[in-house]
This record gives sequence, C-alpha cells and structure tokens, in this order.
Amino acid sequence: MPGGNMPGVIIVGAGQAGYQTAESLRQEGYDGPITLIGEEPDAPYQRPPLSKAYLLGETDKLRLKFRADDWYAEHGIELRTGTRVTGIDRPGKSVTLHDGASLDYDKLVLVTGAKVRELPVPGTVLDGVCYLKTLAHIDHIEARLPDVERVAVIGGGFIGLEFAAVASKLGKQVTVIEALERVMARVVPPVLSDFYTGLHESHGVEVVCGAMVSEIVGDGGRIKSIKCADGRELAADLAVIGIGIVPDIELAEAAGLTCDNGIVVDAQCRTSDPDIFAGGDCAAYAHPFAGALLRLESVQNAADQGRAIAAAIAGTNKPYVTVPWFWSDQYDVKLQMVGLLAGCDEHLLRGDPAEGRFSVMHYRGDELRSISSVNRPADHIQGRKLLAAGISPSAEQAVDVDFKLKSLLD
Repeated sequence: MPGGNMPGVIIVGAGQAGYQTAESLRQEGYDGPITLIGEEPDAPYQRPPLSKAYLLGETDKLRLKFRADDWYAEHGIELRTGTRVTGIDRPGKSVTLHDGASLDYDKLVLVTGAKVRELPVPGTVLDGVCYLKTLAHIDHIEARLPDVERVAVIGGGFIGLEFAAVASKLGKQVTVIEALERVMARVVPPVLSDFYTGLHESHGVEVVCGAMVSEIVGDGGRIKSIKCADGRELAADLAVIGIGIVPDIELAEAAGLTCDNGIVVDAQCRTSDPDIFAGGDCAAYAHPFAGALLRLESVQNAADQGRAIAAAIAGTNKPYVTVPWFWSDQYDVKLQMVGLLAGCDEHLLRGDPAEGRFSVMHYRGDELRSISSVNRPADHIQGRKLLAAGISPSAEQAVDVDFKLKSLLD
C-alpha cells in the first residue's frame, strides 16, 4: 500500500555518507523533503573517534555528533532513528519499514554502510567478547575495561591496532593476534608492518602474527583465553574482534540492483536504477584512478560520495573523482595514505623509520601510485596533489628528503 508522505529524497543509513548527503542536498539548493533513516538509536555521529578519543575520555557523545539534534528540523530534514528499512518497491517507488509502514520517494539513497565481519569460531557469545564498529559496541567495551587486565585484540588491521594502542594507554596487558604473517598486510608494505609492530611492542603490546584463532575458551560463561590453531592458548579477560567489515547490500540485492562486492554505481553514485543512488562502504565504483571496480572503506570516500549524490540529485552534477586517501592514529603516530597500493612493484623509502618520520613512495613501473607517510604531513599533502595531477617524481627525487615535492607542481 502506498505511503502517505510527500515524495522527496529518502536516505537509508545515517552514518557519514547519509549525513553528508542530507547536508549537501541543502547546500546544493535542494528544497524538497528529505528523510534520513538510521537503524541505530543515536543521531548521526563520527565513527573514527570511537575507539580512540571517546574511549580515552577525551571526547563525549555530544561532541561525537555531526550536528545538534535540532539542526535537522531547522534544515527541514526528518531524522528517523531506531528505524529499519526492510524492503524497496522500485516500480512503486516506496520503501517498507520494520513496523510495516511505507514511505514514497522521488529519489532513494542507499548508504547502508557495512556490518562487522564475524569471527566463525566457538565462544564468540561469551561475556567479554566484543566487536568494534558502533557506539553501542564501544560503550559495551568501555563498561568492561575497568575490570579487566588482559585484553586480546583479534585482528591486526587499522581498527584493531588503534584499539590496541588505546587499551595499552589505559594500562592493560594487550596481545594482538593476527592471522596473516604481518600486521596491516593487506594495505601496507613490509617496512610499515615492521615499523608498527615495533611501535606497539615498544609500548608493551605483544604482537602475535601467523596465528589463526580456533576457539574462544570460557569459564562460567565468561572469556578465559584465546586458543589458536597451532595449539597456543593466550589468556584474556576481554577479547575485541576487529577482522574487517562486509558491505550491507541485502536491501539492494533483494531489490534487484546490480551488485558486485557492493552496490555498483557510476561517477554520480547512481545505481542500475536511475532513481536510486548509493555511496560509502556499501558502494562499488569503477574509480578512474584504480581503473577497476573498487569499494573503499574510509571517511573521505563516504563524505565525497555523499556530496556527489547530493549534486546529482540537485542537478549540479559533480562526479566523484577524488584520489582516495586514508589515515590511522596509533599512539602519537599518524599514518596518512593517498592513492592505491594494488599493483605497485616498487616501494621507495623517503626518510628513516628509526627516526619515526618517513614516507614510502609506491610505484608501478615509473608511475607513482601511492604514498604512505608516517608523521610527514607535507609529503601526504603534496602527494595528493601529485597523484591528482598525474605527476611522478623520479626515484632519485622520491628518496631525497631534501627534495621539495611541491616544486614538481609549480
């Protein structure tokens, strides 16, 4: 049965991309109805500080929010939290909600994000086993931290290592358990894996690589230890699982939209249905920089695609072509990455890792494809400009810390 609302833009997902789409629609001059729907009970909030500043008590829930609660009504945006969309009627241009109600739309935006990748071993339901993604997850962890001494972090990617740094700062005995042979193996070269392993070990964190978790062992319903496939058993009072995410594309698949490890979109973030858009962690795009279908998991990508969606709906059309960039904060060390590492066959060192300030310049043949910078923000900033302009420093220029990358842009 048709919805009773006045059709406008319905945004499904109230994370970074959802909030950005709503805000940018108004900035682009769109004056029709906007409904922003989120499953979580909270108004849209920033996720990066959750496992860092928020857990350390350096920020609070109020400051996590993108906007004060009354901002949405003031800008004519209907915010529906604690609401789940269960279906899409494409011919009827409506969505069904979990309570059976339906809403009509002119344009639909799917920014459903991603779900945590669950660890498929026995014992994950034990008290003291947690995941890392939402505010509720972090609140769950925060409530348990004061009563634990030994924390096991399962997963040596960005989010796992960021949490390990925080737990270490809070005085916990921390063990990082990574299934691959080095930390962050999917996204950085060995020199960076080695640097970050050493950084964590210098703060008293034990880093165990090449260890596949086979079971989380409990005692009386609470976690007791982590058992690995090679027979090792590591004591733990708390286990935090951060082994990645999977795109939340169930709605899109059920509606018959084209999906391939994400909802496939074009440069305007339009799906195979011209009235439906998608962006953020759930969207896959043939990015011109990658030359292939790509799904990016980053704040930058979510925000940029939200802006592109709003521009397309408002008729101003600003295609998403930004060179991808990412960052990670661990202890007092900032890693900034621009470009894509895939296909790179040479990694040139600019600076000295022993000094804690260096960059790695990643090349495919003679072409600069990515830069990973540790506490060298100028390299990152200039790298974004170089990659956008298609300019590659020579190998000699890349490794010379006294050479000004900026000079290539003059």
